[in-house]
Amino acid sequence: MATLHYHPFCPHSRFVRLVLAELGLEPEMVEEKPWERRVPLLEVNPAGNLPLLIDDNGLAVPGSSVIAEYLDETYGDGLGDRRFLPRDVSQRVEVRRLVDWFLVKFHGEVSDYLATEKIYKRFMPVELGGGPPDMGAIRAARTNVRYHLKYIGYLIATRNWLAGQHLTYADLAAAAHLSIVDYLGDVPWDEDETAKHWYARIKSRPSFRALLADRVPGMPPWEHYDNLDF
Repeated sequence: MATLHYHPFCPHSRFVRLVLAELGLEPEMVEEKPWERRVPLLEVNPAGNLPLLIDDNGLAVPGSSVIAEYLDETYGDGLGDRRFLPRDVSQRVEVRRLVDWFLVKFHGEVSDYLATEKIYKRFMPVELGGGPPDMGAIRAARTNVRYHLKYIGYLIATRNWLAGQHLTYADLAAAAHLSIVDYLGDVPWDEDETAKHWYARIKSRPSFRALLADRVPGMPPWEHYDNLDF
């Protein structure tokens, strides 16, 4: 059986969990605290980043984008038109562009700030960076999320899904990162109904159920977080 090392509120881990669920794969789940940088994890993945997939063939596949590419190479042909990384070259470029937008740009400007300052720091020891949140970082993330939300609305206004007519890795990556921000109540959904309706479609999928069941101890989610109709 494959094993996924993850943290429930690591947005990159959430992306891979969505992909695995969409593929109908149920690996053994091993929760990690990324700030601990456990030696056994570092021996397999020296970068220490999450998620880390150990396939049932023993192959260690580190990082969300590498895992996504690996799963496409392994299972993509069997999905036909439902492939999350399309066969057409131009479509693959667009999917990869948007995946990079959310895994790198959105993460660096929004979800990393909020996950670290509002969740991780609550459980990290002081010597590893734990303590009160940096309100400046939180304010920056809340400002940045607005233009990302507008961009999602712009894309969906002319497409069925973010990268085109079909659900792709772009949608799963975007929704995974937004789900962290939504849990914390920091997505201004009233500013873009088009983006809001797209997200409602995503979080209504069976693959999203496990994410909606996650809870931060002592910090309940925003009131609409697990309401499929907002």
